[in-house]
Amino acid sequence: MNTALRLQSLLGLRRSPVAVTFRATAPSGVARIDAPGPSSCAYWKLAAEGRTFYTEAPDHYNCPIGAYTHGVNAPAAVMKELEGVVSTMLSLGYLRAEEVPGIPSGKARSVWAVYAPLAQADGEPDVVIVCGNAKQVMLLSEAAQAAGVGGGGLMGRPTCAALPEAMRTGRGMASLGCIGNRVYTELGDDDLYYALPQPGEHRHGETGQHR
Repeated sequence: MNTALRLQSLLGLRRSPVAVTFRATAPSGVARIDAPGPSSCAYWKLAAEGRTFYTEAPDHYNCPIGAYTHGVNAPAAVMKELEGVVSTMLSLGYLRAEEVPGIPSGKARSVWAVYAPLAQADGEPDVVIVCGNAKQVMLLSEAAQAAGVGGGGLMGRPTCAALPEAMRTGRGMASLGCIGNRVYTELGDDDLYYALPQPGEHRHGETGQHR
């Protein structure tokens, strides 16, 4: 039994863990997503369902916040939309102004991201996204702590920010899942995420760097 299947079996996960690998070039032998999703986190659901694919920068433009946290080099129109979304969140009280500068983002302006079920991933991913209930995530968090890659803390909105933060710190990050993520991924009311980075490396947010 490979590591991914063993992880899923030991924790009793309902969804397959998802591997995400950021690339500096388009991957060979992998198909690009057939149509842009409504959000960057929507790709997590597709990968958990068994699909392997890659995205390019324009595939993230529908979600300006996801494009920002993924470090996508977005055009002026998307950045303008990002400003509008943030302004709306501030006016609704969903975000506070002091929170905005602290939202993690990939700094290398990555273009290609490969998504796959962990069991089917080629090579070592930059980050693994595990979806589970509180007990399952607790067990994974404690295992990560014992392995020296835990202790990253608990994040809230936006969910996708857990990826660059886990890669920057080299620590596992738990995320409660924001309202947008819960809509686009059909996340259960009792479920949350744990983003587990590749051990032994601190990315400092440079999600576009490929080994």
